[in-house]
Amino acid sequence: MKNNTTKNIRWGIIGLGKMAGKFATDLATVANTELYAVASRSQEKAASFKQKFNAKKAYTSYTDLVKDPHIDAVFIATPNSFHKAHAISCLENGKAVLCEKPFAMNLQEVTEMISVAKENKVLLMEAMWTYFLPHYRYVLEIVKSLKFGNIKTLEADFGFYKPYHTESRLFKKELGGGSLLDIGIYPIFAALSTLGKPTSMVSKATFFENGADASCHMVFNYENAKAILKSTLLEETKTEAIFTFDTAIVRINTRFHQPSTVTIIKKDSEETLDFGYKTIGYNFEIEHFNALIRNNTTESDLMSFEFSKDLIHLLDTVRASIGLAY
Repeated sequence: MKNNTTKNIRWGIIGLGKMAGKFATDLATVANTELYAVASRSQEKAASFKQKFNAKKAYTSYTDLVKDPHIDAVFIATPNSFHKAHAISCLENGKAVLCEKPFAMNLQEVTEMISVAKENKVLLMEAMWTYFLPHYRYVLEIVKSLKFGNIKTLEADFGFYKPYHTESRLFKKELGGGSLLDIGIYPIFAALSTLGKPTSMVSKATFFENGADASCHMVFNYENAKAILKSTLLEETKTEAIFTFDTAIVRINTRFHQPSTVTIIKKDSEETLDFGYKTIGYNFEIEHFNALIRNNTTESDLMSFEFSKDLIHLLDTVRASIGLAY
């Protein structure tokens, strides 16, 4: 009989877009883990995804997947506006939930999801994969150890250009589209995970004709530090995170939120560290989540409910300050 540390974890995936494909690719690299079932409202998409990623079952109903007794965990990769409903459906059916970021549309929805997870004593975690990547953990250790003193400034951006298209999920305001929720969450995450909650903030934005935000500039103020953050769908940006400490500059190179390198710049030297990534990078959060299931844990010690609530609260605050409503 297998012991707890090697228990085979059977996964289901709901919503089979680009993100689900990356997740399934890395899921295949994790030991004692299998993609058991996938679900899409399109039969064609479900069947082709099943074949491509060697899943055992393909469903055209999310409910059918959620009710499958063989599934231990579900990765939710549907559009942002559906996260709450899909997560609650899984939790009420006893399925551990790894839900793609943003966790939901606002703090109220996130609070509701957490409450259902606690009531049902089922694991729930926001899939903020960056938090689990070795290069990011390395930078967090530098921050925590005060190796180079305190952070004075953080500059973090995330931007790419996509032609405006009203039918694309990325631009649909009612689905939580626009730059802030989709990619602005990463620079905000960088600030929250290293500097904590700001004492004040200033934000400004530009908008597409349908009201979704096209770009967002934010300044988070702290007692002795400042974070200058940006998200945009109008241009390619470096997508770096640059931390200026008392005695060094630490730069997470492009693109900071995914497997990357870290450059440390001191007065008389510069060194770039490579972390030898062999995957897209989703395997690290999968391994963490699997361990939580095997240990019968219902909340991550790293991506905690408190952290997810703080993150969505910051997104809500920025949204209110730029006049963005979904």
